[in-house]
Amino acid sequence: MAIGQKGQNAEMKRNISFLLEYDGSRYDGWQRQAGNDNTIQGKLERVLEKMTGTFQEVDGSGRTDAGVHAKGQVANVHLDTEMTKEEVCTYLNQYLPEDIRVLQTAIVPDRFHSRLWAREKTYGYWIDMAQKSPVFQRKYIYTLGERLDVEAMRQAAKALCGTHDFGSFCTGKSKKKSTVRTLRSVEIIPHGTLLEVRVTGDGFLHNMVRILTGTLVEVGQGKREADSMGQLLKESDRRKAGFTAPARGLFLMEVVYDKKVFDQGTDGIVWGPAEL
Repeated sequence: MAIGQKGQNAEMKRNISFLLEYDGSRYDGWQRQAGNDNTIQGKLERVLEKMTGTFQEVDGSGRTDAGVHAKGQVANVHLDTEMTKEEVCTYLNQYLPEDIRVLQTAIVPDRFHSRLWAREKTYGYWIDMAQKSPVFQRKYIYTLGERLDVEAMRQAAKALCGTHDFGSFCTGKSKKKSTVRTLRSVEIIPHGTLLEVRVTGDGFLHNMVRILTGTLVEVGQGKREADSMGQLLKESDRRKAGFTAPARGLFLMEVVYDKKVFDQGTDGIVWGPAEL
């Protein structure tokens, strides 16, 4: 019997959720791919299979692309195990690669789904306006090498807030799927020579944050007007928007759910009682 596998008469199937951080530099994104287990989901599922003796499908709050990082990804899995959530956390961290870490685990309602129950997500994109980035940060920021007009970027960002058709800001647009999303905030936050573009919304399209960032960078460079965002939203044409910023500067920062499931804490997500 594999470690953590339940006994014959035990009924221990529970829905366990994870708060994760990972360096996406060497991975082909979150989602498991046929014939390729070099993904975050694939690595998690392989360790869970080792732990329980059977394949365990993990659901994530969203699919980060190849090279994209996370400080607050949320996932869940239904497990048959006698192990406590703390023991599951310890086991995962023992066998996962060093660039994937489980920060917390929690027992959540059986119906909880990390993607379907998510209310909003926050992404952060980091740009360095210096000519050369610090050596030990260079893999996690986009080195632009020029100063940007922050106020113009902030003016442009205002037009992106609210509910809009973001068809101009995605790749692989499908006629069958809506490209309407709601952004609660788009902030431009300076940190010395570093600039953070922080976007919070109810959902995101493929490459949406990276294209939004590339377009805002072009505003900051004076290559397009700050008041052009409204027209871009109306046209819903990817060819009219800016470049796709490199994956390395993007982080999934936080996923927010109904407070009946858990509360926010100073050290990340603190899971509370789920009275549903």
